Amino acid sequence: MIGTTLPLRDVHLPAAPGGWPPAPGWWLLLGALLLGLGAVVALRLHRRRRRRRWQSLFDGTLAAAPGAAARIGMASELLRRAARRCDPAAALLQGEDWLRFLDGGDGHEFSTGDGRVLLDGGFRRAVDEAEATRACALARGRFIALMERGR
Repeated sequence: MIGTTLPLRDVHLPAAPGGWPPAPGWWLLLGALLLGLGAVVALRLHRRRRRRRWQSLFDGTLAAAPGAAARIGMASELLRRAARRCDPAAALLQGEDWLRFLDGGDGHEFSTGDGRVLLDGGFRRAVDEAEATRACALARGRFIALMERGR
């Protein structure tokens, strides 16, 4: 018989595939994750840059004002511009309605606190420097919040 003369051996399985290089699907998943992470980082950097630009605009405008009353007037003007940007009807608000809008529903810093001087502080002959500093600090925070909400 012919079958007895052939050298037969056991069946050997091939070696398991290695872990490297990964399959194309893993490369696509890694690329999508890196693209998503890059988009999140770019968005945060853009927002941070835009926020710093608004802060420097506010600070630069107030630094150019000659006195405390002028600083309060400039802060009030910048707040009006920012309010108009997120709500066009807000620019027409006057008095207590304007201060309640500036409070934003979160607190009462403007309607009953230091920000109240924004109503008439720009028209006074003399304004206390400490009062103007506190009001401008409140106005700066609200200005940034309104500018971020406007876009």
